[in-house]
Amino acid sequence: MMTDMNDLEYRARVRGCLLGGALGDALGGPVEFWDGTRIARECGGAVTQFLPELEGDGPTYGRITDDTQMTLFTVEGMIRASVRTDRGLGLTVAVLHHAYDRWLDTQLQPGPDGTRDGWLITQQWLYAPRAPGNTCISSLVSARGGHRSAQHFGAHADHQSKACGTVMRSAPFGLTPPDGLYSLEWQFDAAAQAASFTHGHPTAQLAAGALAVLIAAIVAGQDLPDAVATMTEHLCRHAHHEETSRAIERAVAAADGAPSEEVLESLGGGWVAEEALAIAIYAALSYPDPDSFTDALSLAVSHSGDSDSTGAICGNILGALHGEAALAPELAVEIEGRGTILELADDFIYEFTSAGRLHGDHGPDTRWTSRYPGW
Repeated sequence: MMTDMNDLEYRARVRGCLLGGALGDALGGPVEFWDGTRIARECGGAVTQFLPELEGDGPTYGRITDDTQMTLFTVEGMIRASVRTDRGLGLTVAVLHHAYDRWLDTQLQPGPDGTRDGWLITQQWLYAPRAPGNTCISSLVSARGGHRSAQHFGAHADHQSKACGTVMRSAPFGLTPPDGLYSLEWQFDAAAQAASFTHGHPTAQLAAGALAVLIAAIVAGQDLPDAVATMTEHLCRHAHHEETSRAIERAVAAADGAPSEEVLESLGGGWVAEEALAIAIYAALSYPDPDSFTDALSLAVSHSGDSDSTGAICGNILGALHGEAALAPELAVEIEGRGTILELADDFIYEFTSAGRLHGDHGPDTRWTSRYPGW
């Protein structure tokens, strides 16, 4: 059991990780398809604040993308999988496939239709396609057989995509409490398995597992360089790790020099999983201090590539490292869905630190298990 002080620190790290990821996502979203020249011209060299996006009758600021949407459904899926352990089972990762299937509803429907259980699916603001990854959509639609019928959850995708749609949603696997119940190896394997539901390439899966271990090492109290070393050690134990390991090695070596958009561009575009992870690590290592949080996000998104994903991953990393107090308030107050994000973060903390007071011996008909059914 964590001490009271560690309870507060753990809570700050979970909230910081999820909200920080949303900030990076929203900062990079509007420039995702811009080249570096346009970013330099229209943003004064780098993206440092939310850019306006047209929605409804006028501009809006701080819109999240599919990266944060899928991360939230990862969190919800993990809570529901934990509730399911009341049945005498371990935490069943296939429950995450069901969560991603619910996310698919938000991309195909105008709003909740009452056929799904749980509370997250009722949040109308999530029903907004924000350039979702083609691989995620096609894999989940294919798993349904093209119909809105029940499916067998837990099957691996039957293609070889290594797009970054796995790693950008995998930070929550590293957020389970550092009390030994969920080991680093479990966190790695669980994230990789969940990644396999939509992406069949080993690199897409291993990059997701690597991020989970990086987040977990940070939550356990390691500083960023040590956490990166822990991640690398666990990554190298797995077959087919070489592609991801090389990308991370390049990012770590590059971070020894002065932060540079040119160096960042040399790491790739972030469209594939290992590049997105490497870019985020490079930006975080380049600006590791809590008062440089926005500088790190700015570097992570100011490139000619998948800016929202690299920003989201960087925000996950530094949010876990520094906690929510390090987040820039001028960004946090405008982020879309802030209430839902923080409510879900707190529910994750409650489930993984105080489950016995919410369900289990209290029976299957508590309001908590209506909020988070165990499947």
